[in-house]
Amino acid sequence: MKKSKVYFTDFRTAFYGEGILQKLERLMKKAGFEEIGFQNRFTAVKLHFGEAGNLAYLRPQYARTVADYVKKLGGIPFLTDCNTLYAGSRKNAVEHLATAAMNGFSEQSAHCPILIGDGLKGNDEIKVSVPNGIHFKEAKIGRTIMDADIFISLTHFKGHEKMGIGGCVKNIGMGCASCAGKMELHSDGKPVAEEDVCTGCGKCIRYCAHGALKLTGGKMHVDHVKCTGCGSCVSICPVTALQPTWRQADRLLDEKTAEYASAVVAGRPHFHISILNNISPNCDCHGENDAPILPDIGMLASFDPVALDLAACELCNKAPRLVNTWLDGKEDSGDVFNDAHKNSHWKDTLDHAVKIGLGNDNYELIRL
Repeated sequence: MKKSKVYFTDFRTAFYGEGILQKLERLMKKAGFEEIGFQNRFTAVKLHFGEAGNLAYLRPQYARTVADYVKKLGGIPFLTDCNTLYAGSRKNAVEHLATAAMNGFSEQSAHCPILIGDGLKGNDEIKVSVPNGIHFKEAKIGRTIMDADIFISLTHFKGHEKMGIGGCVKNIGMGCASCAGKMELHSDGKPVAEEDVCTGCGKCIRYCAHGALKLTGGKMHVDHVKCTGCGSCVSICPVTALQPTWRQADRLLDEKTAEYASAVVAGRPHFHISILNNISPNCDCHGENDAPILPDIGMLASFDPVALDLAACELCNKAPRLVNTWLDGKEDSGDVFNDAHKNSHWKDTLDHAVKIGLGNDNYELIRL
């Protein structure tokens, strides 16, 4: 198989010369960004706006650089992400946009609109075919993301407590799933009601289209026979008493995420960027972030999301580890992300992605 090309530049800049954002645009150009026909085409730029309290997420200036480049080529860009399944500061579009604004993302700072991919309550989705899917034949993806003509992922590369890495494939697969899609990825797809939290308000009943919710003794109960796993009750509960059942093997989560990513990008132009700075041990979904475990490394760009993630991992594993971090006292096996989370296996995601044809694990690293 022909090698995929992954382009790389570090964060070194010229004194009174080219800055980091100019290097990013030059990197994108070298990687073939201008080969995409952007003229009058809607372009989704998928990134993570950062949970409230987290400071490791990408600065808005990176997104603005991408959006400005798209506009320069005649495209119509917008920044996007989907709502979360867990109870955080981004569980619906109102709170999600408020959190994005608090973290510096706005139409003014990004030079383009910000649209939440799966709507107000996380249920504005479309079912998308999964090419060569083994676990899924269809994926539930945010409608706005799939309405775009072109898809660009802009990823803050870091560790992840379940998947090992929060890389490009995870940003696409998990990040573009609707509430119901995230239910399928993370769990058996059916929520449970925590009686000690439920206040018996009954609000969720009005949003269940399948009659699966019933108040008994002032507490909510879920009929898993009638429940379709749409996730509407999870997103609407004001006290987060309705929760997914987080039970499945990490490998299954890894493979499912790769299949969702494949559904997102199939059949349309796509391009991928990873920024390797503030490399925290855990996901930006946390309401906090630990100290970076590695020094800032650089920026990567490619048409191949799998090769991009593999190149990022290998660059990280060659970098010196920082002290006074999450890794202190942990054995050095040569794999920084497996050492950070022993039960995670990041390569499972990429192996499955190769198997289903999402990308290539044979790549050429081209340094600017």
